[in-house]
Amino acid sequence: MAKFCVMPQDYHAGVRAAISFGGRTARARILCACIRQPPNPPQKVPMSDTPADITREAQPYQVLARKYRPETFADLVGQEAMVRTLKNAFESDRIAQAFVMTGIRGVGKTTTARIIAKGMNCIGPDGQGGPTVEPCGQCEHCVAIAEGRHVDVMEMDAASRTGVGDIREIIESVHYRAASARYKIYIIDEVHMLSTSAFNALLKTLEEPPAHVKFIFATTEIRKVPVTVLSRCQRFDLRRIEPEDMLAMLKRIAKAEGAEIADDAMALITRAAEGSARDAQSLLDQAISHGAGETTADQVRAMLGLADRGRVLDLFDLIMRGDAAGALWEIGAQYSDGADPMAVLRDLAEVAHWVSVIKITPETAEDPTVSPDERTRGQAMAEKLPMRVLARMWQMLLTALEEVGNAPNAMMAAEMAVIRMTHVADLPTPEELVKRLKDAPTPPPMPGGGGGAPAPVGNGGAHAQGGFAPSGPSGSSGPAGGPTALAVAQASESALAQYARFEDVLQLIRHHRDGLLQVQVEEYVRLASYQPGRIEFTPTDDAPKDLAARLAQRLQGWTGVRWGVTLVNGCEEPTVSEVRDGEKLALRQEAEAHPLVQAVIAAFPKAKVSEIRSAEDLVHEAAVEGLQEVEDEWDPFEEE
Repeated sequence: MAKFCVMPQDYHAGVRAAISFGGRTARARILCACIRQPPNPPQKVPMSDTPADITREAQPYQVLARKYRPETFADLVGQEAMVRTLKNAFESDRIAQAFVMTGIRGVGKTTTARIIAKGMNCIGPDGQGGPTVEPCGQCEHCVAIAEGRHVDVMEMDAASRTGVGDIREIIESVHYRAASARYKIYIIDEVHMLSTSAFNALLKTLEEPPAHVKFIFATTEIRKVPVTVLSRCQRFDLRRIEPEDMLAMLKRIAKAEGAEIADDAMALITRAAEGSARDAQSLLDQAISHGAGETTADQVRAMLGLADRGRVLDLFDLIMRGDAAGALWEIGAQYSDGADPMAVLRDLAEVAHWVSVIKITPETAEDPTVSPDERTRGQAMAEKLPMRVLARMWQMLLTALEEVGNAPNAMMAAEMAVIRMTHVADLPTPEELVKRLKDAPTPPPMPGGGGGAPAPVGNGGAHAQGGFAPSGPSGSSGPAGGPTALAVAQASESALAQYARFEDVLQLIRHHRDGLLQVQVEEYVRLASYQPGRIEFTPTDDAPKDLAARLAQRLQGWTGVRWGVTLVNGCEEPTVSEVRDGEKLALRQEAEAHPLVQAVIAAFPKAKVSEIRSAEDLVHEAAVEGLQEVEDEWDPFEEE
C-alpha cells in the first residue's frame, strides 16, 4: 500500500501576514488559518517504489444556491437600483466607509457584500487594476475572497459573536494596514444581533475608520439596528425578486443542470419562494431530485404539500355557491390525496385575496406565475362576486386559520370552517335585504295596539300662583317689614330669577356635581308645584325620608337664599326618570311601527330592536372614531 505525506506550502508568507496584521489573538488565529488552509492545495507525494497514479478525490456535490451564487454585480437578479448606485460610486471614487444591506432572506445581502469586497480589492488579471464594479474573478484577491480565505476580508457572524469582546478585536486590528490587499474589509452578517454594548463600542471606529478599512453590514431586521449606526452607513434595501426575474433565473439554472422542469412547476416554485432567490434555488434543487428526470407540477405540488390550484378554485367556487355537501367532499378528497388542511385554507385565503385584487385592478391578473386557465377563472369570479362577499370570506378564513392551528384535529376544524362559510355564502347583503324588505308586502298591524308613551310633563309641573316672601308666609308679601325687609325681598327675587323652572334646579345640581342628590331628585320626586324658592312634591314609596331637608339645605347653600321644600300627598305626576324613559319607549314604539322594521320582524320572528340611534349619534360616533390617536408609531430617528 502506498504511503503519502502532505507538504505545507508558504509557511513564512503566513507568518509575515500575521505579523503585519497585529494583535496577539488575531495573529494566532490568522497564523493557524494559514497553516491549516495553505493558498495552494497540498500535493500528495507517493512514498513507495511501486508505480502509482496520484489519487484524486471526487469533488463533493455543491447545492445550487452555492454553485450559482452571483460572482459579479451583473449576476445579481432584481437589484438594478443598488447596482447602479454602486457603479456610479466606484466610477467617481466616492466609496463609502460603511455599507448596510437589508432585505428579506435570500435576496443576496452577504453575496453583495462579498462582491463589493472583490470590487474594492481587485487588481485585474495584469495586476494593475483599481477598484471596479466588474471584478475580474482571476486575480489572487478575487480568487481568495471567492474561496473565503482572504486574510484581509474578515467575515463575522453576529448571531454567534454578539459581545463587546468580539468588537474589541476589530477595534484593535483596524489600525494595522492590510497584509496584501488594497482595503481591509469587515463583513458582519446579521448585525442586528449585536448587543447594545457592542454597538456602542463600534460607533467611534465606524464614524472615523482609517482610510484602508471598510465595513459592510448585512441584516434582515433593519429596525433593530440603532439609528446611530445607520446614520454612519450607506444603506441599500434589497428588493424581493419579481416573478418574471425569478422564472428566468430558474430556467437558466435548470438548463445549465440539464434538468427538464415544466413551466407550471417552476411557477409553483416561484410562488412558494416569495421573492427569495435562495429559497427558489433550494426548492429547484429538491424538485430536480424529486422528479428524477422530467419534473411536473404535480410532483412539485406533492413535494411542497400543496393542493392542486385548480382544485382549490373548485373548492372556492363550491363555497361561494353555498354547496356544503360538495365542498366537504372536495376538501375530504384533497385531504385523502395528501393535502394539509392548513395549507388548503391558506390557499383559499390566497384565492380570496387574489380575486379581490383582480376586481379592483384587473391588470394584476396578468401574472406570469398563473396559468391561463386559472387567470380566466379568477377574472370570472371577480366579475361575479361582490366585494362585500369577498371581504367577508377573507375575514372568515383568517378566523378559520387560527382555529385550525389551535384545534386538536385540524381536519375537523377545517370542515367546520367550510360549513360556516358555505352557510353564509348565500346570505343576502344588507343592500339586497333592504330591497327585499321594501318589496315585501307590509304585514297587518298587531292586535291590541300597544299603547302610547305617557305624555311628558311640561315645565316640571304646574306653577303656583302668587308671590314669594322669604321671611313670612307665602301670602303675606307686602311692605309691612319696612325698607330693610323690602330690600332683602328684592335681592332674593333677583337671585331666584335665574331658576324660573324646575329644570333650572336640576341643572344647578348637575353643575355642583352632587350625583347622589341628582339621582334621588330625578327618581323619587313627583313634582306637585314649583315656583322660584318653593318646591312641593310627593315622594315615591322608596324615597329617602330626609330628601326634602337635604334638598332645601343644598339649594340654600348654593344660592344664598332660603328655599321652602314641602311634602304633599296625592300627586301622581311622573318623575323625571319616568318621563325620560317614556320618551325612549315612545321612540321605540315609533321605530317598531315603521313598515320596514315590521317587515324585518316578520321575516325574522325572533328579531328584536336592541338599540335606536339617530343620525346625529352616528355622526358624533364617526367623528370620535376619526380622532383616535395612533399609538406606538415608529420614529426612525428615535434611539432604542
